[in-house]
Amino acid sequence: MSAAAPELDRDAFIRAHTRLLPVPHAPEIALHVAEEATELWQKTEDELAVIGLPPPFWAFAWAGGQALARHLLDDTDIVAGRRVLDFASGSGLVAIAAAKAGAAQVEACDIDAFAAAAIGINAAANGVTVAARCNDLIGRDEGWDVICAGDVCYERDMAERVIGWLSALSARGATVLIGDPGRSYLPKAGLAMVATYEVPVTRALEDAEIKRSSVWRLASE
Repeated sequence: MSAAAPELDRDAFIRAHTRLLPVPHAPEIALHVAEEATELWQKTEDELAVIGLPPPFWAFAWAGGQALARHLLDDTDIVAGRRVLDFASGSGLVAIAAAKAGAAQVEACDIDAFAAAAIGINAAANGVTVAARCNDLIGRDEGWDVICAGDVCYERDMAERVIGWLSALSARGATVLIGDPGRSYLPKAGLAMVATYEVPVTRALEDAEIKRSSVWRLASE
């Protein structure tokens, strides 16, 4: 019988390896982010690979999420009084923006337990309530009014699964918004662009310091 994986204090790890900083394109929101992207990535791989941690996507404000957050903060009617899901939330950025914009209820899901911890820490830092869920909700419909998904089209299989699920939610009447800076597997059909921003990003993770990022509405069939 193999030994159990060591239990980590996720909140303590996040606080030890990040700083609370304003989001470049949505400075109304502050997130616990990694100042040195490659250093934290390497630390996660080297020190914590023994328990199979995924890369720390939760420690960065990705371009698509920044675009979505900006859009919700600028057009609060999209979520005001509505029930919102931020899918593959990472840091919780978009969920926090939805809460600040007046959503009645906000959930943020991610399959990484560290992301779920980061969502709670970041929501508290911004004085909002977000229900963090550490599970895969693809295929489920729990009656959300608005579903937001930032930076989910970077891998073919993932994009196909997510878009198929989101299309079904859109078809039954939900508002589905996707934030994307031109990832390879964003679908070419069924999307209507609603906003575009020039988003500052971390050069260590992207191919430029500014990424043109758009918010797309998934059209119902």
